[in-house]
Amino acid sequence: MPLAFSTLGLPARPLTEHLRAADAHGYTGLELRCSPGEPVHLGMSADQRAATASALTAAGVTALSVAGYLGIAAPGDDARLIDDLLDQLRLAADLGARHLRVFPRGGDGPAAEADARAARRLTAVADAAGDLGVRILVETHDSHRGGRDLARMLEAVDHPFVGALWDLMHTHLAGESPTESYAALAPRLGYVQVKDIAGAHDLTPLPLGAGVLPVAECLALLPRDCWVSWEYEAPWYPAAAPLDQLLGPGAHFLRRLTA
Repeated sequence: MPLAFSTLGLPARPLTEHLRAADAHGYTGLELRCSPGEPVHLGMSADQRAATASALTAAGVTALSVAGYLGIAAPGDDARLIDDLLDQLRLAADLGARHLRVFPRGGDGPAAEADARAARRLTAVADAAGDLGVRILVETHDSHRGGRDLARMLEAVDHPFVGALWDLMHTHLAGESPTESYAALAPRLGYVQVKDIAGAHDLTPLPLGAGVLPVAECLALLPRDCWVSWEYEAPWYPAAAPLDQLLGPGAHFLRRLTA
């Protein structure tokens, strides 16, 4: 089972450091956080994009996704969000990324209205995503944190370049078992994000295996070629242990589970 980690866990580090860490610990993929102050952002020039893609290729590291923060179901204007989504798709394509991560962010209104907004926008860009070779993955998060909620949202979008990203923490906090989440998401599943926490009362990231999330049960359900990425939410939890010292043991933990 191929392993990746998110650059979110090592904020504001240059790409060379992420590639060295991946090589040192046997990770073959990276989720590239797309945000100002990070090595990947929408303001990158054509030369910067080409250099980043070349560095990833030379290192033998797969750009698993560009992890953006757009809310595909967010209230507001469709045209602006579609333009922003196309910009992020082009960035992902320029970097050679397989996927673009987006959030639901459906808000507090009726779920049916949020689902309809998401369906309109995803349908509007799905063919462009296919032309660029980048699959859009909507993550189990915020308004659609359960696998069944996200599957319901995606039902209206029948396109091979629109799928689901399973964040294990959010489906667990939504009250779903891994078996229930996998059953809902499997037909559209892109890949899986794992992490660990003490519980719903404390989401500070922990070393894998040190918390309550059912990582082993989740991985046991996945096909052997499914990517598994460790997302360590360091920027929002300054008291968390530095990820640098955890990457090696984390890779060992995941390999032991998938052996």
